[in-house]
Amino acid sequence: MRKVFYLFLAILLIAAFYPMVGFAQQTKGQDVELWNVIKPLDTTVTFLNTGAHPDDERSDLLAYLSRGLGVKTASMIANRGEGGQNEIGSELGNALGIIRSNEMIEASKITGVKAYHLSETTNDTIYDFGFSKSPEETLEKWDEEVTYKRLIKFIRTYQPDIVMPSFRNVDSQHGHHRAMTILSKRAFKDAGDPTVFPEQLENGLNVWQPKKLYVPAESEETATTSIEIGDYDPIYGMSYPQLGEKSRYMHKSQGMGNDIPVEPRQFHLKLINSTTPENQTDLFAGIPYDFDEWAKVITDERLQTKLGQLQQDLDSIIDLYPNREAIFPKSQQALKQVENIYNLTKKASIDEATKNDLLHKLEIKKEQLQQVSFVSSSLEVETSIDTYVLTQGEETEVTIQFTNNGDSKIHHINASLITPDNWEVNGNNKVKHLKPNETKSVTYTVTVPQDAKYFKPYAEPTIQASITFKENGVKSSQVIDLDNSVAVLPELSITPDPVNLTVNTANVQEEIPVTVKVKNYANEKNQATVSLNLPDGWISEPAQRDITLTDRFDEKEVTFTLRPPSNVAEGNFNIEAIAKSNGKQFNTTVQEISYDHINDSYYQYPSTINGVAFELLKPDNLKVGYIESGFDKVADYLIDAGFDITKLDEEDLISADLSKYDTIVTGIRASLSRDDLVENNDRLLEYVENGGHLVVQYHKPWDNWDSKTSAPYPLEIGQPSIEWRVTDENAEVTVTKPEHKLFNYPNKITDSDWDNWVQERGLYFPMNWDERYETFVTMKDPGEEPFNGGILLTEYGEGTYLYTNLVFYRQIDNQVPGGYRIFTNMISYGVEDE
Repeated sequence: MRKVFYLFLAILLIAAFYPMVGFAQQTKGQDVELWNVIKPLDTTVTFLNTGAHPDDERSDLLAYLSRGLGVKTASMIANRGEGGQNEIGSELGNALGIIRSNEMIEASKITGVKAYHLSETTNDTIYDFGFSKSPEETLEKWDEEVTYKRLIKFIRTYQPDIVMPSFRNVDSQHGHHRAMTILSKRAFKDAGDPTVFPEQLENGLNVWQPKKLYVPAESEETATTSIEIGDYDPIYGMSYPQLGEKSRYMHKSQGMGNDIPVEPRQFHLKLINSTTPENQTDLFAGIPYDFDEWAKVITDERLQTKLGQLQQDLDSIIDLYPNREAIFPKSQQALKQVENIYNLTKKASIDEATKNDLLHKLEIKKEQLQQVSFVSSSLEVETSIDTYVLTQGEETEVTIQFTNNGDSKIHHINASLITPDNWEVNGNNKVKHLKPNETKSVTYTVTVPQDAKYFKPYAEPTIQASITFKENGVKSSQVIDLDNSVAVLPELSITPDPVNLTVNTANVQEEIPVTVKVKNYANEKNQATVSLNLPDGWISEPAQRDITLTDRFDEKEVTFTLRPPSNVAEGNFNIEAIAKSNGKQFNTTVQEISYDHINDSYYQYPSTINGVAFELLKPDNLKVGYIESGFDKVADYLIDAGFDITKLDEEDLISADLSKYDTIVTGIRASLSRDDLVENNDRLLEYVENGGHLVVQYHKPWDNWDSKTSAPYPLEIGQPSIEWRVTDENAEVTVTKPEHKLFNYPNKITDSDWDNWVQERGLYFPMNWDERYETFVTMKDPGEEPFNGGILLTEYGEGTYLYTNLVFYRQIDNQVPGGYRIFTNMISYGVEDE
């Protein structure tokens, strides 16, 4: 690096005494908040990391660049991770995308990296449709033109000096990762080409040419530059890779984060493209690192002097750490300098591209100095609101409390609220002056318009506080978010249960119970009439129900008995749950997403029961025990389809009579979430040995799965996982033993049962298994060798053990008839043909 790293010898000495640092440790005597804002004054470099999903960010490198060097860093992520798996709850699809997006926000706060997404809304075209091995498939489904246009716009807005995709474009990588790398490489030149998306330039953007494009190198031998990022930082009490892992622990829905020791770590980079002289390979070579180096680039002598003096003053602010009282006036003076230099640069006779670049750096430095001024002032600001949930037309109060924790008086303090257009805000904005240790507060009455838009998970915060104060003729400002999400929601949320309804045309249910939960979000008593809009020929008893909800968050459940026609036709149908109240009709479910590590959020979708009617044969009196993992809802769907399912808890696994079940089924990845399953696995194997039938759904190889002892005979799950999956949901399936009972009882399985599958065929295929397992199906992705381990069955003692890595839980969740029928055959295998 061009600059000597601060306290380098001290860091090396300290690191020797810290073999492992716990993430919960607090660094005593350090003002981390202050250091976070003054360190960026050290450099003018900007860095952009691109990826496909939340958690794709290269956290260790970004922590080093941002927290270690002060480089302005950002992660531009394509989608929201909607197609992934969830290790903390049952949310999938858009709800999971909301969780993962908010997890990335929290992770970014730790590393100081700003998080951005190309995907703008739920159900955006840039959607995580599941694992893909092909960048071509990815770009086709994302709409390549839309994706690339948004990426170019972002690069022209953010103006990074260096761009680095998180992954290489190689066959062993996820197709989404490869797609972003391909687009990032192309954008390196196109962002600076005025003929590419010229309408963006008409709307006020300028072209932008990054200086360098890197990708992570495969090894030190293939790297053009290697950076030591493993240093211990006494400010944070941990190394930069540890800081990166601390941020990764925020990706809880993906099971991220590891405890690691302080030790050397090299990050290897390969230079792919550059505009610097002779393609200089050192990370910052050829890029002005600070205003001292900008002075060497600029030909204007007056500007050279001003820039050199500015950097000297910025360095002096850093040297004053941790003295807030001394830093505060210095930051005010530096803000004046930046403003003067900015005006001087606008008038300077220098190259236009260089001028625009320098003006952008000065704008960034102004923002950074605003943060330094605010933090070093020791002005503590706390916000509170009467309620974080609002409805249209409602009034609430927001209070902002100010405390001067410093030793000097703070002058001309003003506060205001940032709200959507047409919101009414009343209150006194002026706090005026605040003496040391003095506290004042201002309160605002906020009125939500009658036509206010409902909460959108990826929109800007609904209410923010804007704080300004003026010292030495310099105005400092800061925007502060409230502690949680403020959401405008419908007055009533309508949630039917079940959400998915299966009607078996082989034995049409005479009665189908449906429960509708109504939740009141209005801050008042609410009366409503609840009913169902039914398909032709269906009857609801009663036709409607009246309920009274006494206050906000009050919930009531009402039950209806549905009677479908005996000749119900095969195919899809919908049942809409509605509530009428105060002349309005409500037909929306509000899904509340609440976890301790992220802000609350809400996902709204139609309150509709998605129905499907098809023939599903099942044995009479089949008794199934289901060991839920928390990661799928298969048990509930089977219960709704008329199966006799008992959910087995820890006591059941320890001491219950398991022999009363014809079949026991484990949910996906149950060994990860159910320690009691792992501890009682031998008891399940004994159940099989004594004549039971056990169906085990897929696991990852690290889900407490022992390839030698988890199954009755050795069964090893494939690694690396990318090589052991079939991602094409339409991949041809060959049943190698079509006459086997698995494909004939109780349902005759045909080729059509493999139609209309969603997202993929199978994940984590076994790579090795004992010869006593029998195989039944083969399938493959295009251009690859087929897998034949999607369903493995073996006799063990008097019973049978079946392992499947096919994604039946997604098919059942999406009401794919074939998925139901094949899964029914698998769990019916232990009973005699009728």
